Amino acid sequence: MKFSTASLATAAAVLATVNASSKLRSTNVRRYLSYEKVAGYAPGSQVTDHCAIDRDQAAIEAELAKKTPEAFENALRIYNEGGNSKSYAQVTLTTPLSTFIGAGTAILGRNAEGNEVAGKAYEDYQAGTSVIKVQYATTDIQEAYVQCQVGALTEADRNLSGCFAEQGDLTIDGKEYSYTYIPSNDNLNGRTIAGFSTGARDKMRVGCKGCPYEDFLYFYDYYGSDTYAHDWVTAAFAGDKTTFRNGNADFSQYGMDGKEQIIKKGTAYLNIFMYVIREFEDALDDCERGCINCNDDPVHAWDEGVCFYTGSIEGQDGAGDGSLLHQLADKRCADYKTCGVDGTDLEGMARLNYELFDLFALGNFQLQSGNCPAARDTTKRVTQKMYIPMIQGAMRYAYKMEKLQGDEKEAAEGAAFAAAVLPRIHAASPEAAQTIYNNLRVGASSTDSAAVKSAFESVYPALGITCAEMGGLWNEAEKSYYSGMEPCQDVSTRETETVVKNNNTLAIALGCTFGALFAIAAAFILFIRNREKRGEMTFETWKTAEQSVAKDMN
Repeated sequence: MKFSTASLATAAAVLATVNASSKLRSTNVRRYLSYEKVAGYAPGSQVTDHCAIDRDQAAIEAELAKKTPEAFENALRIYNEGGNSKSYAQVTLTTPLSTFIGAGTAILGRNAEGNEVAGKAYEDYQAGTSVIKVQYATTDIQEAYVQCQVGALTEADRNLSGCFAEQGDLTIDGKEYSYTYIPSNDNLNGRTIAGFSTGARDKMRVGCKGCPYEDFLYFYDYYGSDTYAHDWVTAAFAGDKTTFRNGNADFSQYGMDGKEQIIKKGTAYLNIFMYVIREFEDALDDCERGCINCNDDPVHAWDEGVCFYTGSIEGQDGAGDGSLLHQLADKRCADYKTCGVDGTDLEGMARLNYELFDLFALGNFQLQSGNCPAARDTTKRVTQKMYIPMIQGAMRYAYKMEKLQGDEKEAAEGAAFAAAVLPRIHAASPEAAQTIYNNLRVGASSTDSAAVKSAFESVYPALGITCAEMGGLWNEAEKSYYSGMEPCQDVSTRETETVVKNNNTLAIALGCTFGALFAIAAAFILFIRNREKRGEMTFETWKTAEQSVAKDMN
């Protein structure tokens, strides 16, 4: 199959963008391009393929909602194998490669309709290799970022329109090679939600420039496992017990209602949550201080972190109903009356998201300009705020279990939210973490929501968050906060109120004093006037008395 010189040039142009994440320093063109916004954030690199990880999360949730053994198996496969991000074809060449092919080398083929399909070598391949992976090119348009989505997706969700045909020719480095493969089986994915956890050891604890990353270490120390998120999810799928150092759970106690919540919240708030932080940390690892034109790679990593926080379903304005952390913040703000720019509304975007996206934009600029220390401070603020919706969720379901007759579903939701924050709480206060775990663990015999709320609030200063950011659990039917779930008061607020109270007390005391003095003065004046009316000259009498005293002294 022959391709024109123009076709090959077009393929190479497309792949110039695809290869940007690995060759940004050499191209140095990213910051001059314009990409679709991610919920209002303006990325400086192509990250449409990364944002699409939320489509895997949505597919998992859709299968879990069916609550059948077969659907749960489908969800497990999607979790492990993916279907929407970093799509590639694994093909067998009729004739082995005649020369070395480097990762990123342009490869061109055709789909079943005969239309051109661009791709690139997934990794390095030596001469003589017969089985290769070809990663499909992606575009800057989120809605059409790639046209081959197979992996472990169910038949109804697959898209093979942009996959290579079952057999044909591939043009690799100017030479044609015949190939065969099975499109329904051999179109796979290199980025999966499971992989965010199974690869955590080398990416977050021992194999990175800045390792170990602080927040990951909280979780590793608490659970005693690099793959704690994967362990949690797979144990829930199997209905088994976890074997953590702390925070264990026995999922055999749950039916499908409970397991559904444990799994879908685990994949999003354990697996993906930590990987968001990892991308921001990776950006800091690569940041070159004071260098304006050296930080394309860090900005790309930062863009990826924003994508994994937000996903693609939220849209360019953030108004969509996504499946990741952005959507969680928007859901919890409606429960805690912290929506809107001022954080006083019950609907709309969470104030937390407004604040985070301001920080995302700031971090992007700081990295571009080589202000690495400032970018590190921004990353810390981002990470601190990201725990807020999980804490809100844990407290909400603690209250539901105790006061609103929650059942297995609510118990599982509380357990999942607690699991997502317990390691961070434990790092601040082991006692507070134990209180929360005892009340929200899988199989807890009872739940004391006041104790849970108090335990969380005791560590807010250590976590760098405030009562005002957290809000209170709102009862819309009564137009007030649920009793005992009102917003707490920050120390600074209490100190201000104390100063005001003391000032008021002082004002009252001074007012009383001056009032008394005024009353005495008025009485004295009245006394004098009365004497004068009777013809008694008060001041003259005093003057005569003074003269008499003076005479006696002489």
